[in-house]
Amino acid sequence: MVSVIVTTYNYASYVERALRSVVDQSLASDQYEILVINDASTDHTAEILENWEEHIRVFNLEENLGLAGARNFGIKKARGQYVVFVDADDYVHSDLLKVQKLFLDQNNSIDAVSTDYFVVSEKGKHLEHVNADEKPIACGIMFRKDYLYQIGLYDEDFRAREEEDLRIRWISKYNVHNVIIPLYRYWMHENNLTKNDEEMDKFQKKLAQKHD
Repeated sequence: MVSVIVTTYNYASYVERALRSVVDQSLASDQYEILVINDASTDHTAEILENWEEHIRVFNLEENLGLAGARNFGIKKARGQYVVFVDADDYVHSDLLKVQKLFLDQNNSIDAVSTDYFVVSEKGKHLEHVNADEKPIACGIMFRKDYLYQIGLYDEDFRAREEEDLRIRWISKYNVHNVIIPLYRYWMHENNLTKNDEEMDKFQKKLAQKHD
């Protein structure tokens, strides 16, 4: 069993594309579940998710926890042996889960599996094929869930760069095997959190202080 965790905050304009991509997987539907953590969105996200309740488990949070907190919430609710995160403004290839699960099932020495990704424009045009070993991102990585607990899950003090903090702690104890096939789609648009320079700089300093 694989648990796909989608976190969303005011991404009503994007979340359906993400959901279509994770519902339409080549992995048998009884082999995975989809959890959507609506992090107290104030737009129409909750109404949109109502249309998908046949396919997904929806959690509408009353208080905004931030990305790290919402992901931790999802991990604790996940029933799967493996977990993979998909951002609500991204989407994935139909073979993502099948390929990653196969690697973890057949290789006990592999702790997590990432794949390369395409950076795509708002209209879905592939702008760049990126090697996820060289430029890792937070999502599209399938983790052994128990190991996430072993490293303490996400640090909820981080409102940005939470994935960098998690990765530092993860690779100090476990490995990530990258499959050189671009199965994740990283969607570039004007609302990307990574374009908030002030927040990114603030938590870059916090990251440096924590890990020195």
